[in-house]
Amino acid sequence: MMKLVVDANILFSLFIKSSRIEELVFDDSLEMYAPEFIFEEFQIYEEYIISKTQRTSLEFQTLLHILKKRINIIPLKNFSEYIQEAKNISPDINDIQYFALALKLQCPLWSNDKELKTKQHYILVYSSQDLINIFLC
Repeated sequence: MMKLVVDANILFSLFIKSSRIEELVFDDSLEMYAPEFIFEEFQIYEEYIISKTQRTSLEFQTLLHILKKRINIIPLKNFSEYIQEAKNISPDINDIQYFALALKLQCPLWSNDKELKTKQHYILVYSSQDLINIFLC
């Protein structure tokens, strides 16, 4: 079993189009974690996401509900002591909580943001393609 912190960009892509990412998200070999704010972003961008897909609002809400059960949501207070260190590591201010959580859990981050992988060398970052190669090939 691989433990991963999952970035919102992975889940956004899952909503927008069907792909092998779905297989990964629902693969029991992956134990996924995310900061609690991740699903707030989905509520904020619900209309935008639906406009980019063929999904209905009901389909959107159903998938969101399933993801909430699949991903372990961790409150900020449980990893806040790693925020300062994450600020020093993260190439993007918007990803500090993901890095802090990865530091707390001592696990890799799953993100398709290339900068997160190439502009720091403290946290291992897997792209979707990396994980497809590991788990689905």
